[in-house]
Amino acid sequence: MPSFTSKTLLTAVAGAASVAAHGHVNNIVINGVSYQGYDPTSFPYMSNPPTVVGWTASDTDNGFVAPDSFGSADIICHKSATNAGGHAVVAAGDKVFIQWNTWPESHHGPVIDYLANCGTAGCESVDKTTLEFFKIDEVGLVDDSVVPGTWGSDQLIANNNSWLVEIPPTIAPGFYVLRHEIIALHSAGSTNGAQNYPQCFNLQVTGGGSDAPAGTLGESLYTETDAGILVNIYQSLSTYDIPGPTLISGAVSVSQTSSVITASASAVTGSAAAAAAAVATSVAAATTSAAVAETTSAAAAAADDAADSSSTTTTTTAAAAVSTSAAAAASTQTQTPKPKAGGGCGGGAAAKQRQHPRDLAIIN
Repeated sequence: MPSFTSKTLLTAVAGAASVAAHGHVNNIVINGVSYQGYDPTSFPYMSNPPTVVGWTASDTDNGFVAPDSFGSADIICHKSATNAGGHAVVAAGDKVFIQWNTWPESHHGPVIDYLANCGTAGCESVDKTTLEFFKIDEVGLVDDSVVPGTWGSDQLIANNNSWLVEIPPTIAPGFYVLRHEIIALHSAGSTNGAQNYPQCFNLQVTGGGSDAPAGTLGESLYTETDAGILVNIYQSLSTYDIPGPTLISGAVSVSQTSSVITASASAVTGSAAAAAAAVATSVAAATTSAAVAETTSAAAAAADDAADSSSTTTTTTAAAAVSTSAAAAASTQTQTPKPKAGGGCGGGAAAKQRQHPRDLAIIN
C-alpha cells in the first residue's frame, strides 16, 4: 500500500506536468525572420536574460489568468507583466507567425489577437493599463459535429503549435502591442473555470495606412459571465460567442499555414523618443554642417577677392577682411600682396543603426 508521502509526491509530479504542458510563445516570425519571445520558465532565473520582443510575465508555471482576475491588470499581458525591452518591425499587411512551445489537446478554445497603439513614446515604456485593444483576428468553434468540437486551439496544434495573423493593411503606422491569446474552455462549465493565456509582443508597424480603430481597456475586455467564458463545451453547441469586442472592419482572416525561418534577429532596442531624438540630432547636425560650410566658403571667397584687389599692412587680418567685406579690404594701403587664404570645408555624418542577428533556440 503506497504511503501518504508517495501519494503526495505522485500528485505533485502529475500536477506539475499538467501545468508545464500549458505552454508559452517561444518566438514570433516576420517575413522569415525569427524574434525571440519571453520564456517564463527560464528567463526569471537568469542573471542577465536577453532583451526580447515578448513582455515579461511571472507565469513561471506556464499558468493562466482566471475569470475572477478579469478586472485586474493581469489579464492585459499575463500575471505581473512588464514591458518588453525591444520590438520587431512589421509592415501593415504583413503576417506575424506566433510559435508556442506546446499546447495540450484537451485545452479547447478560441484563439484571439488584438492590437493596441502605444503612442509616440513607444511600447517599451507605455503604461499597460492605458492600452486600448482592438480585435484583428479570432477563431472560435470551427466544427461541433463531434463534441467537444474543433476549435481555434485545435487549428493551432495542427499548425505545429503555431498561429498566423495578418496586421491589417489599413492600420496607421506606429508602435503597437500585439496581444495574442488562447482561452481554454475545458473547465469553463463551472464558474471561474475558463483559463486565459494572454501573450504580448511589441511591434513597430510601418506603411501608409491611416486607420486608428477605437479600442477597449484590457481590464474591460471580458466579464466572468460572458457567454463565451462560462460555457459547457461538452454538450452540442449550435453557436459559440467569441469573447471580447467585435472585429474591426479592416481585420483580415487568413488560412493557418506555416512560416519558414530563414534568419533570426535581436529585438530592436531604444525608445521611440530616443530614436526620434537621434534622427532630429542627425538632421540638425547636417543642417549646421551645411551652414558652416557655406559660411566658411563665403569667408574664403571674400578673402580671396580682397587679396586679389588689394594689399594690406601686417595689421590687417583675414577675419577683418571677412567681417568688413570687400569694401573694407579695398581701403587698405598698398604694400606687399597677401598670400591667398585656403578654402574651408564642412560635413555631417548621420549615425546608422545596425541590427546584430543572433542564433535563437526554437523549441517546437
